[in-house]
Amino acid sequence: MRFAPLVVLMTIPVACAPSGASRGAAGTGSYDDLVALFRDWRAFEQPPMREGAPDYTASTTARRHGELKKYRSRLDAIDPSSWPIAQRVDHEIVRAEMNGFDFYVRVLQPWTRDPAFYHSVWTEQSDTPAHEGPTHHGVVELWTYSFPLSPDAAARLARELGVVAPLLEQARVNLTGNARDLWVAGIVTIKQQVAALRELEAKTAGAGPDLQSAIRAASQATASFVAWLEQQAPSKTGPSGIGVEQYDWCLSNVHLLPMTWADEVALLRSELARAHTSLRLEEQRNRDLPPMVGIANQSEYDRRSNQAVTRFIDFLEKKDLIEIRSYMDPALRAQMGRFVPEDSRNFFAIASHLEPLALYTHFYHWWDLARMREDPHQSPIRRGPLLYNIWDSRAEGMATAMEEMMLHAGLFDDNPRAREIIWIMLAQRAARGLGSLYAQANQFTMKQAADFHVKWTPRGWMREDLDLLGFEQHLYLRQPGYGTSYLSGKFLLERLFASRSRALGGDFTVKRFFAELDQAGLIPVSLIAWQLTGERD
Repeated sequence: MRFAPLVVLMTIPVACAPSGASRGAAGTGSYDDLVALFRDWRAFEQPPMREGAPDYTASTTARRHGELKKYRSRLDAIDPSSWPIAQRVDHEIVRAEMNGFDFYVRVLQPWTRDPAFYHSVWTEQSDTPAHEGPTHHGVVELWTYSFPLSPDAAARLARELGVVAPLLEQARVNLTGNARDLWVAGIVTIKQQVAALRELEAKTAGAGPDLQSAIRAASQATASFVAWLEQQAPSKTGPSGIGVEQYDWCLSNVHLLPMTWADEVALLRSELARAHTSLRLEEQRNRDLPPMVGIANQSEYDRRSNQAVTRFIDFLEKKDLIEIRSYMDPALRAQMGRFVPEDSRNFFAIASHLEPLALYTHFYHWWDLARMREDPHQSPIRRGPLLYNIWDSRAEGMATAMEEMMLHAGLFDDNPRAREIIWIMLAQRAARGLGSLYAQANQFTMKQAADFHVKWTPRGWMREDLDLLGFEQHLYLRQPGYGTSYLSGKFLLERLFASRSRALGGDFTVKRFFAELDQAGLIPVSLIAWQLTGERD
């Protein structure tokens, strides 16, 4: 493995300018110039419209890729070497986003290879800063609407649905790729849009004619697109992974992860073995305890879920682990979910119906989103979601790290069986991440990655007959690096935890660590480490 040592990081000289400094050493651009460039870049990143839909046609994409050079030139003309590290971090964020656009056009090409890219109607909010995986620029966020719709909301929704038909017509021209697994799995995703539109039509039966017409047009276009995808599917025979070389480039230049494909394989293999070993030892420790009993009905689910949130917030406050903010309790209660019959429970529903608190430790996600809304970052570059899932090591890594951190902090001391769930969740994430790594290297098909995922998830909690398995492996095939970010991000955060503890000595507290982490924003962990330590991988 080529990991940097746990605490001793590879460093480069860092020049720390006064906090008010804004100009480079040679006067070749200020921080304000960077912010102006960022705003221009974000405006450019939005594609032009073509017949009512974002334009991803080959000619337009090639032209826009050529225009990327002028934005890169502007960035290179700005010399941040004498800026405060926080501002230099922002410079690197802008570079990473430009690299992300370049990578999408040169390698990933979701508009060409990935039918799921054309999924438009989203019924649920993501728990991450932006949608997981490649997403087009004209999506309909149905979850933001309250029903029954007001006249203004109905008119707005009708306008937004107008993107569906022309986009899917364009997709038939754009989708020239030969990635079989992406194609076949994408059909399932587009079929879900058919079902979502059917439900929307029933829910808005009393709405005006404009909305009803828009829903019917979107439904017909989606159903026709599914039929076309199915017709084309037999001709798709190629691999869907991007290969190790391109995967490494993406990790290094887009997600700013100081690891390679081989490093991630080594890490996830180690974590998979550690999770299974820890689970077996935990089971041995708890062998005389009664087994956990799953929640039996909605009333019990509501009671235990609310108790779990209260207990979690109280634990964090009493142990002085995290500063409790007013949005934290309601953010968790809004995501408690509902009772699921036992035979329909997927992996996470099994966990939450045995002990809701185990899964709620992962819900740091919802605090991140609430913080972005209630306490936006002072840097305009970090205020909103970074593009191309560049936030994944921090968002998914922190949510996953929180599970084991809370285990070690004592959250489950009065319910030792719940500790078993934490190790099962860790094993599942290692197994699915390894499967995704082999799929990206084209050593596994998506089916083989899913089989590996099932085989190495303890207790048979991962099932082939439920949607979650296909969803996860499909997502990780669509977005290189995402399936591993849960554990690679966790690893980097734990390394940063150790580094801050060693550097601060007696001044270190867990509460201070979380505060520093949150104040840095939802950016790659490698950049957070640079900002907090002055040392750069």
